[in-house]
Amino acid sequence: MFSDLLKPEVQSFIIQHESDDLSKLILKTSDVHGVQMSKVATQIDGRKKAKEKLPLYYNTKGIVYPAAVNIEQSSSEITAKFKSSILEKLSGRSVCVDLTGGFGVDSFFLSRVFNAVDYIEPSNELLEIARHNHLQLGATNIRHHNTSASAYLNAVRSVVDCIYLDPSRRDAHNRKVSSLASCEPNVLELLHSMFQRTRYVLLKTSPLLDITEALKQLEKVSHVFIVSAANECKEVLFLLDSTFTTEPVIEAINLSSGPISSFRFTFSEEKRYQISFSEPQEFIYEPNASLLKAGAFKSISARFSISKIHPSTHLYTSTNLITDFPGKTFKVLDLVKPDPKVLRKYFPEGNANIFTRNYPLSPQELKTKSRLNDGGTGFLIGFSGLKKKDLAVATQIS
Repeated sequence: MFSDLLKPEVQSFIIQHESDDLSKLILKTSDVHGVQMSKVATQIDGRKKAKEKLPLYYNTKGIVYPAAVNIEQSSSEITAKFKSSILEKLSGRSVCVDLTGGFGVDSFFLSRVFNAVDYIEPSNELLEIARHNHLQLGATNIRHHNTSASAYLNAVRSVVDCIYLDPSRRDAHNRKVSSLASCEPNVLELLHSMFQRTRYVLLKTSPLLDITEALKQLEKVSHVFIVSAANECKEVLFLLDSTFTTEPVIEAINLSSGPISSFRFTFSEEKRYQISFSEPQEFIYEPNASLLKAGAFKSISARFSISKIHPSTHLYTSTNLITDFPGKTFKVLDLVKPDPKVLRKYFPEGNANIFTRNYPLSPQELKTKSRLNDGGTGFLIGFSGLKKKDLAVATQIS
């Protein structure tokens, strides 16, 4: 199926032309040692995408890449490792089933913490690519099944430690969807069958999914993880436990090269908390993306004893420095007007990092009005306070 792509001379070409403009390369090259240039271009493009997203794949020789859409839909290495760590902590580490195998990234990282992984995928082409890559990566404990999720559940009666699935968020016309019922497979239709075969189900969904609505549709959700990587919300995970009967814990996670940032709360706690408001003080805090998606607006204020700047401005402030805040921390140097002459005193090089929250001007509009360019180490933050629109000159602490 793809043995021609594994020829040493073809693999060498793929690596040598990693940084080339693919459109130009396709125009001037029809084939590479007998292999169609379009097929080789898919590999070059896939390898480019894997460089940051899947460094282990990128740095392993002989990896084969599928169509771009399959790589885009796959988990990143950092999020796949996090999901494996969730399932690793459950009662057994014998067998895990990945009902939506795809490119096979999650199956591979699950194979590192389970004795065996059953990879399920209806596309034979994708399955063969995943099987080849798993062997290249040294994973020999993955069993590959060329069938659909529903057919597998109907055919196999054995009980396993857990089931993982990441339904496709594209419809028959390749348009993006986010609701559970619109994804393939429809997880709502599989819930009963899955709970007959396992206690635990981990479901990956779109970061656009309405969490409150999903909790109404799903059963037995014990934990919701809102996962960000480098402060960009990547996915929302639902851990289902067939024995669970109480309120789920909501956990906002921000993954980075350093320690994992985590903030836990429940929706009932969020409702009970009282929030305080204040004009900007010495420090301003911006919650990370997963916290904002989670909606822990009052919980943040209560837990860290800090005030919110405005009901609709998701920035917080305090007189004393909070060193472990899950997000960015800024020290306010001054509150100013968007007057270029005034701002030049604070940014003599004419450069600033500009962002706005609930402010009449966009960052680009504020940059134009203030006659500043992007860059430097200082920050200019536009936001709505309780009584007026504010503009803060600040430095970032963390």
